[in-house]
Amino acid sequence: MAKKCMIQRELKRQRLVMKYAEKRRLLKQQIKKSFSLKEKLILHCQLQQLPRNSSPVRLHNRCLITGRSRGYYRHFGLSRHLLRELAHEGLLPGVKKASW
Repeated sequence: MAKKCMIQRELKRQRLVMKYAEKRRLLKQQIKKSFSLKEKLILHCQLQQLPRNSSPVRLHNRCLITGRSRGYYRHFGLSRHLLRELAHEGLLPGVKKASW
């Protein structure tokens, strides 16, 4: 189980990304459209003034149940530990243990 503070920090980042997504997108479009270097520099400074955690690159995938960030399977939204346990219990439809 991940620390509660790490899970809360990740939720805060998700909220910031959603809050500033439109503003960030508009600034990036304006940077691409502008021709003068001075205007690009001003727009780039405005982009840098946004909070660091509002950048989508800073998000991590976390297990929905335990909050573990490593060993994450995107298809299920679970960590490898939980995926194995739930698959053995038969709670994941279409997943079975491989044998050959």
